[in-house]
Order: sequence, then C-alpha cells, then structure tokens
Amino acid sequence: MLLILTLITTGLVVLALAGYLIAIAWALVDTKRSVAAIADGLEAVRDHTAPLPEKLTTINGALGALLGGLEAADRHLDRAGVVFGLR
Repeated sequence: MLLILTLITTGLVVLALAGYLIAIAWALVDTKRSVAAIADGLEAVRDHTAPLPEKLTTINGALGALLGGLEAADRHLDRAGVVFGLR
C-alpha cells in the first residue's frame, strides 16, 4: 500500500512539474514574439531616421542664413528707432 501511495505522489509531483514547465515554455514563446515585434519596430525607426543627419545639415544651413537676415533686420529696426527717437 505504501508503494502505491509513493508512486501516486511521485506521479502527481511529476505532472505538476511538467505543467509548470509547459507554462514557462509557453510564456517564453510569447516573450520571443514580443521581442521580435520590438526588434522589427526598432529597425523601422532606424530606417526612417537614417536620412536625418543630411536633412539636419540642410536645415542648419537654412537657419544660419535666416539668422543673418534677422540680425540685419534687427540692426535696421534699431537704427530706425534711433532716427524716430524711440531709443
């Protein structure tokens, strides 16, 4: 009788462990899918931002030209203010 109870208990422990291992394996498969989706998203971000440095160089040049124009306008307005006695 003791042998049968031992075998039944051992079988239940093995079944419980197998269930937990199956659950862990399933969670790892889901995690793999999530990580793959994140990696795909990061690759898409990399591809979309690849031309950014050359565009920023162009924008920086245009802003430099705009700065020169705004500084000239500021000087003209400053002189006009002196002429009209506003300064």
